[in-house]
Amino acid sequence: MPNSRFTLGMEQLSKIDGEAGHNVIESLQDICPDLARFTIEYPFGDIYTRPALEVKSREIATVAALTALGNCRPQLKVHLNAALNVGCSEEEVKEVLLQMSVYAGFPAALNGMFAFKEVLQERKA
Repeated sequence: MPNSRFTLGMEQLSKIDGEAGHNVIESLQDICPDLARFTIEYPFGDIYTRPALEVKSREIATVAALTALGNCRPQLKVHLNAALNVGCSEEEVKEVLLQMSVYAGFPAALNGMFAFKEVLQERKA
């Protein structure tokens, strides 16, 4: 029986990432189901449900962090979609990515913007 952290996490994952998030979790089942469970319980069950920040702010922070890291393209694309899913406008996301040119450098900002371009094209298809 799933625990409450897992249940809360799955609810948040569905609201935020939708099918893309479920695909990530499913892709871990045959290699490391524990990592799938941890991914649901900790970030989505414990962190995303905290009351001090709304989910839109959390996704803006996540997009900024993944862009700055520069080596998380698949996760960045999932969270770019999530940002749009939770109410960020295209302009807001572009501004976050542009802001990263100052703090993470132009290569990171360019990579983030190109990932966003792909996300927008995929959403239109």
